[in-house]
Amino acid sequence: MRRPAAGAAVFDGGVSTFRPPFPRPHRDDLLIAAAGLVGGAALWALGLFSNPHAPLGGDWVLLPLAVMGLAEALRRTAPSAALALGAVALVGDLVTRSLLATIVMFTDVVYAAVLYGGPRLSRAVLPASAALTVAVTVGTLAAVRGPEALLAGFVCGLVTVGPAWTAVIVRDHRNAAAAERLRAEQTALLAEMDRVQAVTAERSRMARELHDVVANHLSAIAIHATAAQSLDDHAATRRALAVIRENSVQGLAEMRRLIGLLRTSGGDEEVSAAPTLDALDALLAHARAHGAAGGLVFALRDERPGRPLPAPVELAAYRIVQESLTNALKHASPGEVTVTLAAPGGDGGGAGPLTVAVTSPYGRRPGPRAPGSGAGLVGMRERVELLGGAFSAGPVTAADGRALWEVRAVLPAGEADGSGGHGGGHGSGHGSGHGGHGTRGRGGA
Repeated sequence: MRRPAAGAAVFDGGVSTFRPPFPRPHRDDLLIAAAGLVGGAALWALGLFSNPHAPLGGDWVLLPLAVMGLAEALRRTAPSAALALGAVALVGDLVTRSLLATIVMFTDVVYAAVLYGGPRLSRAVLPASAALTVAVTVGTLAAVRGPEALLAGFVCGLVTVGPAWTAVIVRDHRNAAAAERLRAEQTALLAEMDRVQAVTAERSRMARELHDVVANHLSAIAIHATAAQSLDDHAATRRALAVIRENSVQGLAEMRRLIGLLRTSGGDEEVSAAPTLDALDALLAHARAHGAAGGLVFALRDERPGRPLPAPVELAAYRIVQESLTNALKHASPGEVTVTLAAPGGDGGGAGPLTVAVTSPYGRRPGPRAPGSGAGLVGMRERVELLGGAFSAGPVTAADGRALWEVRAVLPAGEADGSGGHGGGHGSGHGSGHGGHGTRGRGGA
């Protein structure tokens, strides 16, 4: 594919644009060049020359002035070309009668070459200026053999090294300022990302708590409402309605408690109000009351050594048992639902992990059945992962060949684990997502 020549018209979508062969000078550079040309012309008109005994007299001094003005116009858009033109113009000015305006404009060209040029040009100008100054000083000293050589070297350094060094300092300050601005923008972006993550985590925590606390009562209401609709027995319908009313009142109380916790600013209220494993007897009694009609019996096997557990671990274990019992009421076949707690003591006074296992009969369930969304399994898995534990849920085969559904969670219960998972135990973790996790037709509430 051939590229259009420089200065040719380029047609794109019916609109023609003209690319000039040279970059367009900046407006400020044009003003600087105009000011230099006016000043040089004024010096020429007044006869104020820096080297009146130069070999070239007459009006030749205006030619280097004009070339230096062109270099000034390109100082920002084409610094390499401007420096080359400026060097040629300076040599021409030295062999003519020389104008101070031409020399001053050359110092600005050197300054602009370091400030606006590329990295290679910016790094090369200062060493080259220093080398030129040394060469001029040594050459003049060899030719004149007098103190005038030192003055010539000083003037050369003032014209070349001075502006280059100044431009290096200014460029370093600009780069530092740009880096600080970038760092500030990155800090603001990270702060915004942290804020979004905190809001997302709080929404996830609220959704998990609402599901774990209220879903139990709503599931009982749904089961008994379905039973009331399918039964023609007036007495059974009245009992179902009584259970529905009881769970409605309890669910409303739990909702009010959660709203009160959300309105409090401190975290101690949530810790004190969080349920512990000591309340499992009441939880199982509630499950027995609602599962008797479906042929379910419940048993608790507490094999813990009696040592205290971190509050986040107890809260997570309680919520896992609560959600598992709710799922058993909704999906389990008639039979025994067993809750097992095991926490072996570690060596040297340490603590082993707390294992929570809930097994329930797995098979086709007769009678009415409440629907499930799968969010319960997601919430349990999030709680366990926040504490750094392991979670599994799915069908297993018992020793006697019975098909069971088992929910198993292993929660680190040592001092380091408990302290590290404190935020997760309170449900304020960073997990999200409430999609269904049902396995083979068995989902969470």
